[in-house]
Amino acid sequence: MTRPLKRLTPAELSPAQQSLFGTIAGGPRASGPFALVNADGGLEGPFNAMLLQPSVGSALQGLGSAIRYESELGTRCREIAVLTVARAWESDFETYAHEAVARSAGMTPAEIDALRTGDETAFSDPYEQLVLRVVSALAVRNDLTDDEYAAASDGLGLPVLFELTTLVGYYATLALQLRVFRVQAP
Repeated sequence: MTRPLKRLTPAELSPAQQSLFGTIAGGPRASGPFALVNADGGLEGPFNAMLLQPSVGSALQGLGSAIRYESELGTRCREIAVLTVARAWESDFETYAHEAVARSAGMTPAEIDALRTGDETAFSDPYEQLVLRVVSALAVRNDLTDDEYAAASDGLGLPVLFELTTLVGYYATLALQLRVFRVQAP
């Protein structure tokens, strides 16, 4: 059964929805490597659904903005994490969007392919390997063993570990919304 959410256009939005639309479409995401607004003027990906409930959507997009643009994680590590969550949730839109971000951050096709299977051997940097191991555990098992926690806190630091747990929760939330509202990758 398909039940795609109707894409909302600016002309039909309430003032609160228009404000959120402007924040999303006019923010740093708008200059990213994939189209955020479609040809009809509606938002792509999870952002259209955020307009359904502007106060919650605003808080959610604010969290996503903090994760993407105010994080201690470098872009490559963040994209390793996002694409790992996308793999765990089988989220086509997240994969589509964040493979584009990963390419723009200099990730090689072999590295991107490796993230589709969780193969950490494609990454020579031990820090990136650790990010991949930690996020894989969080995304698949929803927890870390004591040894994984020790490795993460020692190798990444607690602030980055906090960011990664938040990132996993945020992108899992988006993957769930994308699935429920049947949002497809363009």
